[in-house]
Amino acid sequence: MSLSLAQKKAVISEASEAIASANAGVLAEYRGMTVAQLTDLRREARSAGVWIRVVKNNLARIAVADTDFACLSEHFAGPVIFSISEDPVAVAKVMSGYAKDSDKLKITVGAMNGSLMDRQMIDELSRLPGRQELLAKLTGTMQAPVQKLVTTLNEVPGKFVRTLAAVAASKEGA
Repeated sequence: MSLSLAQKKAVISEASEAIASANAGVLAEYRGMTVAQLTDLRREARSAGVWIRVVKNNLARIAVADTDFACLSEHFAGPVIFSISEDPVAVAKVMSGYAKDSDKLKITVGAMNGSLMDRQMIDELSRLPGRQELLAKLTGTMQAPVQKLVTTLNEVPGKFVRTLAAVAASKEGA
């Protein structure tokens, strides 16, 4: 069943909006996957903040034209699923993780900052810590000197109190 002109414009508009805020994208062939498997993949992607759609190849080519993802246009062939995200690690983790679990999903190519990524680069990207984990590490690193200062400043009165307690105990024993 073909789409009407209005439906095609709506699909292109939706894809263009998602592409405008994305930093990385991955194309994967999904031939042979069941509806349940695709639903699982979509649920996992949604929870990670990844936009994932099956878009007609011609419409996808139009949507990525004049963007950083224009390098993907020649790779829209056959049944491909298009996934993009603001967080490059998130899209790589979702797609690589699902491709490891399912022999039906085959990652073909990806793009980041206007350049193509092969399957190996996507797998390496998926092994990096995610944005939230990096922010947590940064916060911990920034907090460490302050915690050390507070601990050091707290040690002076604590040592004084322990010394007084030891003196009092020695006077009681004598």
